[in-house]
Amino acid sequence: MAENKWLLFLSQLPASPSSPRVAVWRRMRSAGAAGLQNGVWVLPRSAEHERFLTELVVYVKEQGGSGQILAATALSPAANQEILAQFRADRNQEYTEFREQCQQFIAEIEKETLNRKFTFAELEENEQDLEKLRTWLLKIQQRDFFGADLAGVAVVELESCRQALQRFAIQVYSQQGMEAGHGNPG
Repeated sequence: MAENKWLLFLSQLPASPSSPRVAVWRRMRSAGAAGLQNGVWVLPRSAEHERFLTELVVYVKEQGGSGQILAATALSPAANQEILAQFRADRNQEYTEFREQCQQFIAEIEKETLNRKFTFAELEENEQDLEKLRTWLLKIQQRDFFGADLAGVAVVELESCRQALQRFAIQVYSQQGMEAGHGNPG
């Protein structure tokens, strides 16, 4: 197995205010970093991640703190596997949350179908919700560096949402006396 190269990010910020610590936490999570122990974060080594962390160190120092970036490799295959497992677990948690939202999306369409709410306003709202789901999945996939187990299932869930919306759209257009994709729904 190939040895992974890592970037470690260590920072210390003043206890108050807490907003800079929260901002660092959010940025690290958004970048797909895995939290190790005692505020140590790890990312796969890449030029993009080096730039990101360098900018974050500047931010931390502007907030009155200190920060360091270290390049590292695990000294044992077991330690390397633990880091990889943490990345996969973090992404699987995100994919699980995504899947729950997909199921809620489908349940909402089923409810609107049951209540016969076949309006263009409902269709537009559902289209926007599907776009939010699509964008969210893309963000998760961008930070899924090591192929989490639930990645494929999440793609299938999004496709189920798309199909449910397509069926709903056909019903809306039919109710409005139009063929799907024809006419001006506005």
